[in-house]
Amino acid sequence: METEPYDLIAMGRLGVDLYPLQTGVGLDRVDTFRKFLGGSAANVAVAAARLGRRVALVSRTGADPFGAYLRRELKGFAVDDRWVTEVDEYPTPVTFCALFPPDDFPLYFYRRPQAPDLEIRPHELDLDAIRAARVFWATGTGLCAEPSRSATLEALRARSGRETTVLDLDWRPMFWTDPAAARPYYTEALRHATVAVGNLDECEVATGEREPEAAARALLACGSVRLAVVKQGPAGVLALAADGTRAEVPPLPVEVVNGLGAGDAFGGALVHGLLAGRDLATTLRHANAAGAIVAGRLACSSAMPDAAEIAEALATGSGSLPERG
Repeated sequence: METEPYDLIAMGRLGVDLYPLQTGVGLDRVDTFRKFLGGSAANVAVAAARLGRRVALVSRTGADPFGAYLRRELKGFAVDDRWVTEVDEYPTPVTFCALFPPDDFPLYFYRRPQAPDLEIRPHELDLDAIRAARVFWATGTGLCAEPSRSATLEALRARSGRETTVLDLDWRPMFWTDPAAARPYYTEALRHATVAVGNLDECEVATGEREPEAAARALLACGSVRLAVVKQGPAGVLALAADGTRAEVPPLPVEVVNGLGAGDAFGGALVHGLLAGRDLATTLRHANAAGAIVAGRLACSSAMPDAAEIAEALATGSGSLPERG
């Protein structure tokens, strides 16, 4: 029986991404697509595994060929899928993306009537493993519907105050009826997290603050949060720690192919840096480089960089590296 704790257990969204092989045209004119493993929590798990971390995912799929594909992909990426189970009632979700580089990548989610990853139930969680993990990563999407909302909060409560417990704010407006309805659940989740990560839109939903410094301070004022990471797009990333440590790092230049997945690559590298004990600025530089590399590639999951690629990007000052074969 395995007793070694996981470096990371991530919990949340998992599905199939279908990306067009043509850019600059609407999906109504696209003829060919390529499928990839997708979903924010799954991508973060893959990103951390690519950097050598022992990783597991908590999620669900449909009992269908796409679900079988996702579990096979997770294994291929060295992500433990023991807590990825099937839901008979609902199909595995599919997400389409249109590509209008450098900054327009509209998403079309097919997650009705309910996505299986929102069917994670509290009584099915392995709370002992979640408590023991060196890092636990939960997402705001997991708060948008029951029973996933209760399961996400249960997992966070089990971790409450433990280093390192991350809430990725992961705001997707199409999953909620009203931003105001989301804030109480974010507030409750942040009471138990020690690290909060989000972009400016997500910080505004969670805290009411959009100015980066104010948003970071508002996150630090929530419960047990000791590190707030605010992603500012072209302005880079700002991080504030409860002990007063502050770091602000500019983005790494890249010719953008697909901006989706860059945040998840950032997340996986952030986890790796925190586990490695790197200082905050170094951790952010490596995470930014990981995000830039993925932004310069078509895929998300299969595009996640290893440590050598991140080092190359930092050395050359560019995230534009060759696609993986």
